[in-house]
Amino acid sequence: MTIKVLEKTQGCMPQTFDVGDWYDLRLAENVELKSRFDSCIASLGVCIEVPKGYECIIAPRSSTFKKYGVLLSNSIGVIDNLYKGDNDVWKAPLTATRKVSIPKGTRVAQFRVQLSQKATWWQKIKWLLAGNIKLVKVASLNNPDRKGFGSTDSK
Repeated sequence: MTIKVLEKTQGCMPQTFDVGDWYDLRLAENVELKSRFDSCIASLGVCIEVPKGYECIIAPRSSTFKKYGVLLSNSIGVIDNLYKGDNDVWKAPLTATRKVSIPKGTRVAQFRVQLSQKATWWQKIKWLLAGNIKLVKVASLNNPDRKGFGSTDSK
């Protein structure tokens, strides 16, 4: 299966390693959290076109808390196949347990692709036969923007 990725910030292309199944996501900016419970919504520097019938789950990397003392505020994030415009940048809501500076490019989160609950039988069969997932960098996703982070129920 091929998934299109628009790298909005250079150096933020998701990456996987032979020893892992998830794709790592990097900060697209320096993050300064000045005290305990300080928070921000940090850019991960990518927009990704998740195929219809699939969704992505974003979770913190296991080392993120140990190294930086930050938590992904919503525990996990869910990206559905409608959040796929050129300005629908993936983000990570971070909350600090202590004062911390995290440099741009740091791997703080990870994601996996899975079938959505609305997947058709054909999409489920395709998933079983797909084998590997290949991320392909593109210049544009050519889809309408969803209008931002947390926009599902904004109407």
